[in-house]
Amino acid sequence: MNALKTIINNNRVGQAQGIYSVCCAHPLVIEAAMLQALNDDTEILIEATANQVNQFGGYTGMKPNDFVEFVYAIAEKVGLDTQRIILGGDHLGPVCWVNEPAEVAMVKAVELVKAYASAGFKKIHLDASMPCADDGERLADAEIAKRAALMCQAAESVSKDNDILYVVGTEVPPPGGATEEHEIIEVSHVEGVQQTIELHQAAFASLNISDVWSRVIAVVVQPGVEFDNHQVFNYQRNEAQKLKEFITTVDNLVYEAHSTDYQPDHCYRELVQDHFAILKVGPQLTYALREGLFALTYIEDQLVEPAKRSNLRDVCERIMLEKPHYWNKFYPSQGAEAKLFRAYSYSDRIRYYWPEDEIKQTVETLFENLEGQIIPQTLLSQFMPMQYKALTKGQINSSPRELVLNKIMEVTNSYSLACNQ
Repeated sequence: MNALKTIINNNRVGQAQGIYSVCCAHPLVIEAAMLQALNDDTEILIEATANQVNQFGGYTGMKPNDFVEFVYAIAEKVGLDTQRIILGGDHLGPVCWVNEPAEVAMVKAVELVKAYASAGFKKIHLDASMPCADDGERLADAEIAKRAALMCQAAESVSKDNDILYVVGTEVPPPGGATEEHEIIEVSHVEGVQQTIELHQAAFASLNISDVWSRVIAVVVQPGVEFDNHQVFNYQRNEAQKLKEFITTVDNLVYEAHSTDYQPDHCYRELVQDHFAILKVGPQLTYALREGLFALTYIEDQLVEPAKRSNLRDVCERIMLEKPHYWNKFYPSQGAEAKLFRAYSYSDRIRYYWPEDEIKQTVETLFENLEGQIIPQTLLSQFMPMQYKALTKGQINSSPRELVLNKIMEVTNSYSLACNQ
């Protein structure tokens, strides 16, 4: 973990250096991010959330050990040394079991963290902020810290090398995204951040793990960036100046910024300069994946006879209607507006459906249909203009997989430029 600590230390002393965290379990997204790391000759931080990957399988069906094997297999395919991969766990805590009593949920949360640590994850975000069934509407900050320390203790008990790096704090929407439209985004107050740090330090001390605090590298705060279904709130650095100044007075720590998806390039640069050294991105990557796949379906409509088309857009819509539990709390459920949300929302709830067997097979059909075609540059210009430019420069070929990978890399490249200024 020396590489990550070096980045953190460099950022703390004023170098415009950071790292972006790829919070995604889709193989094409991970492949694209690895290709970006190869292009940049840098390390890559890949994180799984508790919803995606847990001891029971998560919505991907993968346990922590499975996820490690999955990521390493992609690395072998693209030729990336696994020593350059930093694996992280995001929002590790009772989030998957909040409908159960706290005592039961925390037993599962402890086992979750132990499973991640045993599998070799080296960066863990401890997040016990979500109230369980018998907790009431809001947990006391001291109780959140106490539960986070309990999970840290569990991770340390199975860590072979005692080299796990930790992140605390959670002034962000719950994992999976916000459930409502926003009007304004309030930036974290310095007093609250200081209290979060002090309460976690005290909780660590109460469990006799104060020595681990030196490996806490970041605190999660709200810098004023967020997105909902159809709008993005851009970073306003003047609103976060007190946060920037405060973190320089705290030993070892930088900020971790969640929900940084869809920000303009200059905002990413400013975030890194202002000590938000870890930038989390997830939905924007699968949003780009969806854009690329849907663009290919419009090309397919022009080149493939109707009976042989994949009909990917229609298949996605049908399965989302058949299995609405991943989107119905986030989107309207009726009318034309609902269909628009399901396909095109920034929240990108469609990402939960890519692991469906029928959808995976439909994507393969789309790729097979277009592998057998010569895609005219005019169609690429119409439906994938950035990939058209890359093709005409000789940077990529016109295979459908490469077109989609390049589309995803539009996002990773933006983050890369900000983190390596």
